[in-house]
This record gives sequence, C-alpha cells and structure tokens, in this order.
Amino acid sequence: MDPTRIAFEKRGTGRPLVLLHGLGDRRQSWSAVVPRLAGDYRVFCVDLPGFGRTPAPRPGEPYDIVSMTDAVESFCRFHGLERPHVAGNSLGGSISLELGVRGVAGSVTVFSPAGFSDSLGRWGLRAVGAFANLAARVPMPVKERLASTRPARALARVALRGDPSSPQAKATHFSVRGLQEGAPFIRMIPRIAEYDFTARPIDCPVTIAWGDHDRTLLPSSAEHAHRRVPTARMVSLVGSGHIPMTDDPVSVAEHIKWTCRSADLGHRRHAHLAGGRA
Repeated sequence: MDPTRIAFEKRGTGRPLVLLHGLGDRRQSWSAVVPRLAGDYRVFCVDLPGFGRTPAPRPGEPYDIVSMTDAVESFCRFHGLERPHVAGNSLGGSISLELGVRGVAGSVTVFSPAGFSDSLGRWGLRAVGAFANLAARVPMPVKERLASTRPARALARVALRGDPSSPQAKATHFSVRGLQEGAPFIRMIPRIAEYDFTARPIDCPVTIAWGDHDRTLLPSSAEHAHRRVPTARMVSLVGSGHIPMTDDPVSVAEHIKWTCRSADLGHRRHAHLAGGRA
C-alpha cells in the first residue's frame, strides 16, 4: 500500500512510538493513552488499512496480516522512523510482533494479540465471521436498530469491557457500519481466524499483556504466547477486557513505557560500549 494513504495523528517529541489498533477499530481507541505517552515519545497513532480514514486494498489485492505488516513497515520507512517502539492491541498486536520479528521495531508491547488461540478459540472466530457474513445481508437500518437494543448493548459490554457494569462501559455498543458485503472487517476476520503466530526470534524487548477479563481472545491464550515468545515479559491486566486502552489507560501507558525504557537503556548501553571500543 502507498504509505502516503495511511491516515495518522502525531503528537509529542522524542523517540518514535507507533500505536496500532485492533480489528474493526481505529486510531481513536488510543485517545486516553496518548496524552500519557506524548511527554516522552513522538507518538504516531495509525489507522490500519481498511479502518478509520485509511482505505482498504482493492478486491483481489492481498489483505491479511502479512500485507498489513508490509503497510506499516512502509509507513515507518516513508516517515523516517528508524526502529520505532511499537505497541498494538489484538490485530495491531499481531502486526507489532511481526514487525519485531522483521527487526523493524525497537521494542514491542502488545495487548491481547491475535494468533495464539486454541482450536476452540479459532472456532469462535470463524463463528463470528459466519455471523458477520449473514449480518451483511441485513439492511443497514435494521442492523442499527438491533444494535441499539438493550440485549445487544449488554452483549457488547460483556464482550468488550472488563467490567460490563461500570459507568464507563455504559456507552459501549457494537458498530454495524463494518457489516456490509466486502467490508474490511468481513474480509479480515477469516484471515485472523486462520492466523497463527509461529515462534521466531525477536531481537528487542517484548511485553505481552492480557486482560484477565478478556472474553474475545481468552486469557488462556497468554500461555501459548509465552511458549512461542519465551523472552517476552508477561503481564496480566487485572480487571481489563479485550480493549484495555479504554478499561485501564494508566496501566496500558505504564507497560508501554516500561518496554520502551528497557529498549532505550539497552540502546544507550550499546552506544556507550561502542564508543569505548572506538
């Protein structure tokens, strides 16, 4: 994808930090986190291809986690971001890990990344994909009315929030705008259901965090993640659901900073040793 077509917002100064949202989301999902990072880092909040204001690839063009990773790598290269810190949620977490494998990222912090589900979890993702395809055939006004009903909103709170009863969760609802034939969400979800992160070296600090109330990608997936990325720092986010940036932005920001600082410390130590040898 042409990197000039990727929509983003930039804030702060310092070493670059790229934030990647999840499937069906957009860069605004990081809104509560960015102010806590912009004092230390030059933060790039990106709309992934097909979401927010970034267009999707045309039908027939590659559209999966590999092509998404290619797009973000091209974005970083175009903007002159040399080994930026990268953080991502869900789909964005998978892309972040792949950027770590490629040596693009200077550090990787991920929250409930896709690619570590067991067979039951994959079945659940395929079921969501089948339901989305059926919903695409329903007229939009009908979908919008159904999504606004009390049972649908209650289901959204349970699926997406750590504490469905909290006042902050009250406004949570499913967005149905992406449930149209050929929409990016419908194109991507079967790719995510089949995606499996394979164990490969990642030559930078990695933190993998999972909300202990995640009901979309279950916390048990963290065990698979730890086996495949054994050098990662593993974190349980107490009380958080699948999108911890909304449940606990303070902890999310602190874990990102921890990973970034770990990488920056190693970078400075390496530079000092190299200077001493010179």
